Amino acid sequence: MSIASASPIPVLPTNEARAVLPQALARFRESGALAEPVVFGAQRRPEGVMISFELYSELLPVIEDVEIAHLVRERQAAGDTVPLADVAVFLGLNADDYR
Repeated sequence: MSIASASPIPVLPTNEARAVLPQALARFRESGALAEPVVFGAQRRPEGVMISFELYSELLPVIEDVEIAHLVRERQAAGDTVPLADVAVFLGLNADDYR
């Protein structure tokens, strides 16, 4: 089950999301990271989410980890990886510590 299908938050068309922006900003100011997000997209398919900046700031380390994981997978698929033990040797470290 996807997160979107598990969520009771309605998906708004873009024009409705634009119309509720002032209320969403007020909610973000009042409730911070706990404020309900605004989910929007064409034909009510979730494509974007507006969240409070406070929540975004808390999630940023996780977002960065996900971005790094995607990059690692892309490099592995392209064969552009170097074993950590090889990097250790290059840096003058004991390769056995990284196997």
